[in-house]
Amino acid sequence: MTDLVTQAAWVLVAAFVLSLAYEVYRATAKAGTSPHDSAASFVKNNVALYVVAALVIVLLFSGFGWAPWVGLIFSAVVTAASILYYNPKIMLERDPGIIDWLEDLVFTSLVFLAMALLVYQVLGVTLKP
Repeated sequence: MTDLVTQAAWVLVAAFVLSLAYEVYRATAKAGTSPHDSAASFVKNNVALYVVAALVIVLLFSGFGWAPWVGLIFSAVVTAASILYYNPKIMLERDPGIIDWLEDLVFTSLVFLAMALLVYQVLGVTLKP
C-alpha cells in the first residue's frame, strides 16, 4: 500500500463520517422537512451506500493491488452522483440551509480528492519528500 492509497482511504473515511453524521441529523432533527428526511428514508437510501463505502475503505487499507481501481471507480461514481443527481434533485427538495450546502460542498470535495489521489496511484505517480 502506498501513501497515496492510504491518504485516499483516510479522506474517504472523513467524507463518509461527515455524511453519516449529516444524514442522521437530517433524519432526526430535520425529520419531515422533505420526503428524504426520516429514519425510514435514511435506512432505505443510505445504509447500502455506507456499507459499500466501508468495504471500499477496508479494501484500500488492506493493500490489495487492485484496490485503488475499486476505490477510483467508487469515488468517480459517488462524485458524479453527488453533482448530477443529489444536488439538482435531493438537495433542492430538502429546503437547504447553510449547513446543508457546506456539508454537500465538503463531502463532494473530499470524495473528489480521494478520486484524484487514486488517479495518481493508478497512473504510477509517486510522492517525493
